[in-house]
Amino acid sequence: MRTKIAVGVTAGLLVIYLVFALRYGLLLISVGEPVAIGLGIALFVLPLLAIWALVVELRFAIRAERLGVRLEAEGGLPTEELPLRPSGRIDRAAAVEVFPTYQAATEGAPEDWRTWFRLGLAYDAAGDRRRARWATRQAIRLSRGS
Repeated sequence: MRTKIAVGVTAGLLVIYLVFALRYGLLLISVGEPVAIGLGIALFVLPLLAIWALVVELRFAIRAERLGVRLEAEGGLPTEELPLRPSGRIDRAAAVEVFPTYQAATEGAPEDWRTWFRLGLAYDAAGDRRRARWATRQAIRLSRGS
């Protein structure tokens, strides 16, 4: 729940920032000087990119959370009790040890979104965020067909 509140607050602050950026972009364009117009246009383009990135990330998070809830309801979440570091994060060495199990399961059933989602969780636990997001995206894509 804390994460959702933090995401909401951060998104709200970004929206406020974007409103101010757009306002100042309009002011700069209205000056009429070429440099000011260029800066004003940049203040329009950059917020649009930020809005696009925010929407993409929120859609990813919502879809991934739905898959996690669905997999939990099916009883398909990983059950290993991995040791935790003092920070509360999973010990990476222990996560790397169980990783081949999830990789083999995904190779055995490459069209099952559940194996991809569990692989994404394994990548995340092992500290490989880029591959975790990639595997979760695969799970999301495959779940739409099921």
